[in-house]
Amino acid sequence: MPLPLAAIAPVALRYGLRYGSVALATWAVARAARTGTRDQKAEDALDRMPEGMTARREPEQGNATLRLRRVLRRRPDGPGLEIDLAALGRFRIRKV
Repeated sequence: MPLPLAAIAPVALRYGLRYGSVALATWAVARAARTGTRDQKAEDALDRMPEGMTARREPEQGNATLRLRRVLRRRPDGPGLEIDLAALGRFRIRKV
């Protein structure tokens, strides 16, 4: 016997509005986002960074780097997933 639509309408309306608004917001953000470019010099600088965290402080600015490389495997002999996280940071204070 088919389900009457009146019984599932509140559930469908509630989830439809919730997920529909999330889908609409995602679509709007995707449309507004600009396409980035890849800077090969920046990529090379990130590849040359040592693993771990470094920090340096100068009179007008502070610099920090972070690199974390890990390989995740389900089994010791199985396929893996390599994660390479690299970040550069700069904090600068100047009087103008």
